[in-house]
Amino acid sequence: MPEDQPNNPLHGLTLEAILRLLVEKYGWEGLAERIPVRCFSTDPSVGSSLAFLRRTPWARAKVEALYLGRLRPRRKGRGPKPGGGKPGSGAGPEARPAAGRPTGPVKPHAARTGRRGRPADPADPRES
Repeated sequence: MPEDQPNNPLHGLTLEAILRLLVEKYGWEGLAERIPVRCFSTDPSVGSSLAFLRRTPWARAKVEALYLGRLRPRRKGRGPKPGGGKPGSGAGPEARPAAGRPTGPVKPHAARTGRRGRPADPADPRES
């Protein structure tokens, strides 16, 4: 049988075996952090998780991807904390403006353009 699917790393593995290996490696809490589904965080069990994963293709795909090492652990926040780093090191948000953002004053609402670049018509309901 291994000849049938030589390039499939999941061939011959059951979903139960994959789930048990992940629970052994990360624990239920670690699994819930990496794949945020209730069956891993609220009263988790192999049976209930298998039932959910078998009827939810996107969740099963995430579990298989985690098993294959393709899914990165979820971050709780993005980027450095505000004011983080050493003072004067440029690590804080005040160090430089975000890429692609204007540094000057923002145009007042009345100066914005409407659909297709024309000046906004206050009587047109599509412009609101």
